[in-house]
Amino acid sequence: MKARYISKHIGELTQSKWGRILVVTGARQTGKTTFVKQSFPDYTYISIEDPVMRPNFTALTASQWNALYPKAILDEIQKEPVLIESIKSVYDQWDTPRYILLGSSQLLLMNKVKESLAGRCIIQDLFPLTVPELETDSWDNEVADSPFQQMVMTQTVPKFYPSLLLDANHPKKIKAWQHYVTYGGYPALSDEQMSEDDRFKWLQTYVRTYLERDVRDLASFKALEPYMKLQQLLALQTGNLCNASSLGAHINVSSKTVQRYLQYLEISYQTLSLPAWARNAGRRLVKSPKIHYLDNGVLQAVLKKRSAPSGSEFESLVIAEMYKQVKQTNAPVSFYHLRTNDGREVDCLIETSKGYYAFEIKQAEHVQRTDARHLVELASILDKPLLHSFVLSNDVMAQQLDNGITALNVIQFLG
Repeated sequence: MKARYISKHIGELTQSKWGRILVVTGARQTGKTTFVKQSFPDYTYISIEDPVMRPNFTALTASQWNALYPKAILDEIQKEPVLIESIKSVYDQWDTPRYILLGSSQLLLMNKVKESLAGRCIIQDLFPLTVPELETDSWDNEVADSPFQQMVMTQTVPKFYPSLLLDANHPKKIKAWQHYVTYGGYPALSDEQMSEDDRFKWLQTYVRTYLERDVRDLASFKALEPYMKLQQLLALQTGNLCNASSLGAHINVSSKTVQRYLQYLEISYQTLSLPAWARNAGRRLVKSPKIHYLDNGVLQAVLKKRSAPSGSEFESLVIAEMYKQVKQTNAPVSFYHLRTNDGREVDCLIETSKGYYAFEIKQAEHVQRTDARHLVELASILDKPLLHSFVLSNDVMAQQLDNGITALNVIQFLG
């Protein structure tokens, strides 16, 4: 069982004034149930998914909840949202009860949480495993901060080895990265007893289950076929600009329907929408978002492929990893991409309170100075200081390509 980053601070969160109700949400099979059971062994576990037992729990009064279940984990609570009102009532009447609410449908769960539990709970997303988590050997390991996480939290560029191979832990980091690139980060796939075929079959089943259960939880579609077509089309075009009208023409639905489908994909943790940065009124900037798949293993299952990632797939899996790692730290940052009408393009722009970090992502084994051409003089466009720029690639050597521009192996940066 791999260790989870949030184990470092989850106990502190739940003991805080605002941590009496913890809401853990994320895609199905990200290990939410396992994580909270392991972290809170003294809490009673209650599955709301059981249709036979569900009415018994909904019939309990607030007083009975307080007496019988003063500490409880309520799993798949979106199946019976009325229970959120019961938990709210317990919270308001007594000071000691503590609850953990789990759900895989962000739309159904979060709408009710925001409506009923605003100011009464802490919300924690649980994503598939990050590369540092994949490097761990057991639940008891401590997950180290990656250099990227250190940089985001301190807003200081860390020191890097001149070569990835000088890092004493590089064999473990390379193994974790190769697993992530090949299979993605879902915890079940880290079982070393699974064969390659087992893992790909698991991913195919996951995609089918997502369509049959999660999507039907999100919305009542008359037909799943258009949604499936969009899912496949976005997988083929991951890392590209998103035009709802163009996508709608491909799958024969309106742009409004496409926008609704895109929202469902994002709130079910399948994709990440990277908005275009557009604050410079003096520059003509492309305003379309970029869509990235959040897990490369799922992307491969959607496309029914088993092969090395393409350039755009590599870009997506790097940005998805950066996004997951930032979400773990709870650092207040925003993600963008930037493209001007005259051809300048930045794959990822991360805004912090002090300024921006810019990233060009290349699948190349050898980086050249020309790979940083879009990063040179980027500061003249931005409305805050450009703190540092990076070219992330498969090149094992680190290089200083220009003033404030570092070329770095992606494993050394994210591992």
